[in-house]
Amino acid sequence: MKDRGTLFCAAVAVGVLVSGGLEYAMQDGLRESDRGPLIALVVLGTALAVALVRRVPSASLVLVWLIAISQAATATPFVLTQAAWAFIAFGLARWGARAVLWASVTSIAVGPVIAVGLIGRDLVWMDLPYASRNLFHVTVYELGLGRQIGAGVLVAVLLGMPWLGGLTLRILSRARIDLDLASRERARAEEIARAREAQTRLARDVHDVVGHSLAVILAQAESGRYLPDDDPSALKSALATIATSARASLGDVREVLSATGDTTDDLDKLIDNLRAGGHEVVTGHDGRPRPLPEAQRAVAYRVLQEMLTNAIRHGLRGGALTVRRTWSPDALGIEVRNGIEPAPGDRPAAPGSGLDGMRERLATVGGTLSAGVRAEVFVATARIPLP
Repeated sequence: MKDRGTLFCAAVAVGVLVSGGLEYAMQDGLRESDRGPLIALVVLGTALAVALVRRVPSASLVLVWLIAISQAATATPFVLTQAAWAFIAFGLARWGARAVLWASVTSIAVGPVIAVGLIGRDLVWMDLPYASRNLFHVTVYELGLGRQIGAGVLVAVLLGMPWLGGLTLRILSRARIDLDLASRERARAEEIARAREAQTRLARDVHDVVGHSLAVILAQAESGRYLPDDDPSALKSALATIATSARASLGDVREVLSATGDTTDDLDKLIDNLRAGGHEVVTGHDGRPRPLPEAQRAVAYRVLQEMLTNAIRHGLRGGALTVRRTWSPDALGIEVRNGIEPAPGDRPAAPGSGLDGMRERLATVGGTLSAGVRAEVFVATARIPLP
């Protein structure tokens, strides 16, 4: 289907043909002259130039110059339908290539000077009957140099105004295209950023789930080395705990990968699972618990999970863990303590991606994390702001 610009140009071309026919029929001087066929060619050429200005602007510009030169060479009068040249000037600026754009503006500047200054007499004063000469009783040639220049400037302005209008629409159209491209690029960049963020979040969730379960499994496996050889029930209990932890870890990983992982704030269940694995956990509450929004629930669950993992991994074997949750009107505080091997001086926080991952996760909801050693006790405290 043709675009609207092409259809509009075709409609204007038909209008040029119709107006040219009416002008020829209504002007006695044109009918009585011996240049009727030439006038018909001028009208047809103008209509063709109008029709081509959308699809082939360069051909339209060439046609206009051929018509003007032919009129000058054959002394064919300028007809009113050639006012459609203003529409052609608009189309050349609106749809022409860069070369056509510069050629058209040069033509608008130079063409009127040539027409008025060099061949103005022939274009206006024709060998027509007296009645027709009354319409053109003063030639451009007879106006004098100053008025000739004024006439040329007037014609250039009359053609330049629609040309500037076409150029304005061309610039606006280009700006819309550039804006659309920029919008698409921005949307693509945002999509890539969201994908990378999702990948990072997925990697962090898998790290938290697998790291927590492996820490429990490792603790149980190491404790099995110290079980009496003549107590198979204790060994079976340790193996059962390892199997339970591994099964739970596998389920958590499946939930994370399927994007349907549990993001409830069931922190007690997380602690109970750790106790079922043979770890001693002391819990405490301050303040009045209340439901958490979705984002805060997920962060609280994963952060406590990572805190417990670090406590098991870096704490005393068999030592008790302390978990305290503090509810205030504007935040939830989670503190995990565990003893470490005695050593002189303070120790820095345990290295690795766990603490960094917790900080990044907390930052998504405006939370903070502090971690360090206090009197041979490693303390990690998370603060989660609440709406």
